[in-house]
Amino acid sequence: MLTPPSLYPGARLALVAPASAVPEERLQPAIDAVKALGLEPVVFPSCYYVNHHGYFAADDAQRAKDIQDAFSDSDIQGVMCIRGGYGAGRLLPLLNFRDIARHPKFFAGYSDVTALHIALNQSCRLVTYHTPMPSTEWYKGLDEFTTTYLRRALFGALTGPMPLGDKVRPLTSGRAKGQLCGGNLSLVQNSLGTPWEIDTRGKILFLEDVDEKTYHLDVMLTQLRNAGKFDDCDGLLLGDWTDCVPERPELTLTLEEIIRETILPAGKPVLSGLPAGHSLPTMSLPMGATVSMDADAKTLEVCV
Repeated sequence: MLTPPSLYPGARLALVAPASAVPEERLQPAIDAVKALGLEPVVFPSCYYVNHHGYFAADDAQRAKDIQDAFSDSDIQGVMCIRGGYGAGRLLPLLNFRDIARHPKFFAGYSDVTALHIALNQSCRLVTYHTPMPSTEWYKGLDEFTTTYLRRALFGALTGPMPLGDKVRPLTSGRAKGQLCGGNLSLVQNSLGTPWEIDTRGKILFLEDVDEKTYHLDVMLTQLRNAGKFDDCDGLLLGDWTDCVPERPELTLTLEEIIRETILPAGKPVLSGLPAGHSLPTMSLPMGATVSMDADAKTLEVCV
């Protein structure tokens, strides 16, 4: 795996919108938030609401072109997805991953951007970064924990021990080491059966989600189990399940029961409560980098 050059004060950071449209009133605050970290934002066409295509930031061709152009432009040092939503998966057949691999750069985002993380990790052998995005949480102001992790990701210090906070707990004991993969559960599950299907063999699988009924989490986790993804991986990190609630509280399995019945039978080390996902505070994660986890000690470390 190739770790791209880190950013630096004054670096030009492309802002692209690979999924949903950015509300007009959020664009300038997002730009200002990037500038506040000492970076120079370069706003690509998909970020402007005037270019929206239905519920997408722009049509598929424009959104893919923005990503392609951002990687190929030698004056751009990094690429940041300004928001998620829905639509990144539609771009995968349109991207020239061979050309992107020839121009490795810092790439970041999360949520729907998981589709791009998986593809860039596996097709380009490029480490990417699961971070907050400027037009969502970031522009409103971030807490110290989240800001510290974001800065570490942006400026090349996301190595070594990763403080996890007080809520992390082991569900299965053991240690594991491997490339970090995964992201949003919905997007991970949607990769199955495609040329960009997630490969979890010998890896550490990270999962989180938002606004899903617990029975739908059951559907997705069962599909990953049936596809052998939990058997293949060496360990699992479970992040935040924000606003994931039962459809009928009086007739359901709890999320804890679903995890116990779908994930734990694989017998892999599992850490739950990782502060990562659709919530604050949240840590940034280097997708594709080699990490080691110790469920019993409740530790995670990015290997140098």
